[in-house]
Amino acid sequence: MGKKLYVGNLPFSATDDMLVQTFSSCGDVESAKVIIDRDSGRSKGFGFVEMATDDGAQEAISKLHGQSLDGRSLTVNEARPMAPRSGGGGFGGGGGGGGRGHHGGGRY
Repeated sequence: MGKKLYVGNLPFSATDDMLVQTFSSCGDVESAKVIIDRDSGRSKGFGFVEMATDDGAQEAISKLHGQSLDGRSLTVNEARPMAPRSGGGGFGGGGGGGGRGHHGGGRY
């Protein structure tokens, strides 16, 4: 099991320090980061906590998942690697299409 945890359903008032305080009851916290929206500057409502040990991470999941933080029920589980983003919409560029341009002047 990994030591990095996803923490969801955070109150918008949550801070990195709040995460450290909450998770330190389960073991040493190596890092804690609330994800901030770069446009609004507000929390996106989730973050990540990295525990020092696998045991601490497991305890945090079993102890804190479903617990209330500022009136919100936390989601705590093992963080999964981010899926690679595709570079486009799946239809290689170019516009084109149809086989009937404005080349041949006649009616069909």
